[in-house]
Amino acid sequence: MIPVSDPAASGPRLFVDADACPVKDEVYKVSRRYGLKVYVVANSFLLVPREDLIERIVVDAGPDVADDWIVEQCQPGDIIITADIPLAGRCLEKAAFVIGPAGRAFTPDTIGMALAQRGLAEHLRSTGEITRGPPPFQATDRSRFLSALDEAVHKSRRSKPIK
Repeated sequence: MIPVSDPAASGPRLFVDADACPVKDEVYKVSRRYGLKVYVVANSFLLVPREDLIERIVVDAGPDVADDWIVEQCQPGDIIITADIPLAGRCLEKAAFVIGPAGRAFTPDTIGMALAQRGLAEHLRSTGEITRGPPPFQATDRSRFLSALDEAVHKSRRSKPIK
């Protein structure tokens, strides 16, 4: 496992489950605004801005390797950006804030239903049922995400002392 290089000094850290994440640029923008460290985690090489606040983490290939790394590194008050519902649940158990790319905040109150819906959809697909995927990503999703991320940064800063 690759350890994070620098625990949060100025607030929460941002962890991006980067495979197919459509809001990486928005995360970088918020990172710069608040001076927050970002870890862009993937199992393949991705281009990221060459800045001290942004660190690319390339993990080994394999199912859930990036997810496991994020869960192992995140701490209470950190912010995780992912569309992966099981990963969201695992991070919520560690008292992290979790936001989906379309601006949906996962919470301890909503994660159970999200996991149940995911399980039902998987079951339907396994029986041959054709299900729809998520709706196309739109500008309103990007705006909703930025708002949710900004809110999560403020909540995190209120919830834990800055070191």
